[in-house]
Amino acid sequence: MSLKPTDRPVPPLAPAPWPVRLLRLGRLVLHLVRGLWLVGTRYHRLSLAGRAVITQRWSCHLMKILGMEVRIVGTPPSDVFPPNTLLVANHVSWLDIFALNSVTVSRFVAKKEIRDWPVVGWLAKNAGTIFIDRSNRRDASRVNTQLARALESGGCMAVFPEGTTSDGSGLLPFKASLFESVRLSRGMVQPVAIRYFDAAERFTTAAAYAGDLSFIASLGNVLRMRHMTVELAFGQPLQAGSSRYDSRFALSEAARGEVARRLMLLPAPPDMAETLPPCPPV
Repeated sequence: MSLKPTDRPVPPLAPAPWPVRLLRLGRLVLHLVRGLWLVGTRYHRLSLAGRAVITQRWSCHLMKILGMEVRIVGTPPSDVFPPNTLLVANHVSWLDIFALNSVTVSRFVAKKEIRDWPVVGWLAKNAGTIFIDRSNRRDASRVNTQLARALESGGCMAVFPEGTTSDGSGLLPFKASLFESVRLSRGMVQPVAIRYFDAAERFTTAAAYAGDLSFIASLGNVLRMRHMTVELAFGQPLQAGSSRYDSRFALSEAARGEVARRLMLLPAPPDMAETLPPCPPV
């Protein structure tokens, strides 16, 4: 299943000037240092609501630093940190996490390798990320138990059930294993479709972090873009444990159907989409 290319002829877009790229990079480094300070000094002392506010503001500012606009299609959860909710989305980029957190804050499930990454691994661990060993199928049982407890305690969790990233032009099969957690907690599944567009409103793979691409190369691709829009299209919420969604397989297929349906939409016109209000100061 793939996105349809636009039929509208648009000339190639010029890349962002070097001074703009360097300015973004400098601001990004300072913002990362700010995040390290917040997590190391304040984050662990805050309530879930307090952490959600800081996470949303930090993520919102990161989007602005990188010249990105977040566009919302559909209806996101009314709460910034919706309780007993599992967000499921297609996975395109390392930016997906921050784009989602700029709207609906959640704790993520990530591959265990990220835990050992310099700086990023420390941030992820202290932000409450749950790590999974994707090479060990039995590890899903342990993660499901942790996820179910977090959901039952009022948490909002997020997973990328494709299990890997893609360039965003298609949708891989969903792995049903982690849907067991929301079935156990009888929570809500919130499907979200993620797409990236350039300044001419064309679908772009510039944000993709897939294949053998290094993080440095991916970051360079993002900094090179004059402007990007990340579209978060929220699908119909699915109530786990209902007669229609009484198994992880039914939940997985229904969630994938919602994401696929949203990915096939053309960019939402101005009267159908919303942009986030200006970010409050961190």
